[in-house]
Amino acid sequence: MKLLRVGTAGAERPALLDADGTLRDLSGLVDDIDGALLADGAALGRVRAAAEAGELPVLDAAGLRVGPPLGRIGKVVCIGLNYHDHARETGVEPPTEPVVFLKAPDTVVGPHDTVLVPRGSVKTDWEVELAVVIGRTARYLESAEEGLAHVAGYAVAHDVSEREFQIERGGTWDKGKNCETFNPLGPWLVTADEVADPQALALRLWVNGELKQDGTTAEQIFPVGEVVRYLSRFMTLHPGDVINTGTPAGVAMGQPEPKPYLRAGDVVELEIEGLGRQRQQLKDA
Repeated sequence: MKLLRVGTAGAERPALLDADGTLRDLSGLVDDIDGALLADGAALGRVRAAAEAGELPVLDAAGLRVGPPLGRIGKVVCIGLNYHDHARETGVEPPTEPVVFLKAPDTVVGPHDTVLVPRGSVKTDWEVELAVVIGRTARYLESAEEGLAHVAGYAVAHDVSEREFQIERGGTWDKGKNCETFNPLGPWLVTADEVADPQALALRLWVNGELKQDGTTAEQIFPVGEVVRYLSRFMTLHPGDVINTGTPAGVAMGQPEPKPYLRAGDVVELEIEGLGRQRQQLKDA
């Protein structure tokens, strides 16, 4: 299923995109697309049955904002340097264990919402990423297979980053990762049963129409199941938590000087095979 949330920011309603591409209203069946729903197999079964029976009301998509496909996000856990090609372009050795940092849930915005360039920023960068959404509580998992079994679905994430704040200002990466609007998510949450192999997905990103990133999740150093297993040894993952699993080569930081960092007025478009497409225009904060 392709689950999403539509409407004005803070007042989104749950919806579903059916097999014919028609937008359907879920508000008569569920309160929201969130961890509580993803952990409730019976509720998801009712949604699936109603969709297959054609019983869901049609929503007029014209002029309707698409919000983040997940509400009430508990935490956003991110994996850095998780692609072989990205490690090579940044000139670092591939990590022997996943590099872990956190983004605040309030960085999450809709897939087509405006992205704000922080005040004083000169190195705002792009990163297309596969987002993993947890559907079952995960703690002390023993195998990558168990990790995959705890995934409810997948989405497109844009892990916007300010490299000066992240790398040159001391401390951890958090300052360069948690600026407002720095995590567009969506358009859809695609349930795990529709993604046959999360390690065989094409990821692409364009800036002002120019292709910058053209990668595949096959390049991940730590695949999805292993990432979930690994994280569960250090923190409890709850239904509705999100994991951004890293970005392939092609970010601005890896380009020759002068590096083409983002500025107000730029347009970024990104997509992952089967998971939909995003488009954001940048403005100054």
